[in-house]
Amino acid sequence: MMAPEKTSKEKAEVFLRSALFKKAVDPVLIRLEKLTSLTDYFLIVSAGSGKQVKAIAEAIMQEAHDLGIPRLSAEGVQQGSWALLDYGDVIVHVFQKAVREFYDLEGLWAEAPREEFSRDLKEEIEAGANSPEEEDDWD
Repeated sequence: MMAPEKTSKEKAEVFLRSALFKKAVDPVLIRLEKLTSLTDYFLIVSAGSGKQVKAIAEAIMQEAHDLGIPRLSAEGVQQGSWALLDYGDVIVHVFQKAVREFYDLEGLWAEAPREEFSRDLKEEIEAGANSPEEEDDWD
């Protein structure tokens, strides 16, 4: 029996859990469904290094594959400065911090509402933000 299809927001939260497992930081979920036909959500996270960008992207792709969530495309995973994973209704951006600041997607989509994460995800995000930096492990 097939599992019920996840909503766009549920998919984004699944992807975020995978990203947090690989120590992604500063997650933002931008709701775009009323502003563009491109996608319903952008999930944006940061990583401390190119290796971490790759690890986060690969973790998300593996989880999506395991859950049967089809990916339309993946760009930049091997390069490591910015990975873009397109799942149709959710597009995930995994940035090195300086690259995220340079492209400023949050600023480009400033008029788009930011979604709240579920309580358990908020707790995971806070726990990760309060843990010591481990960037050296990724280099």
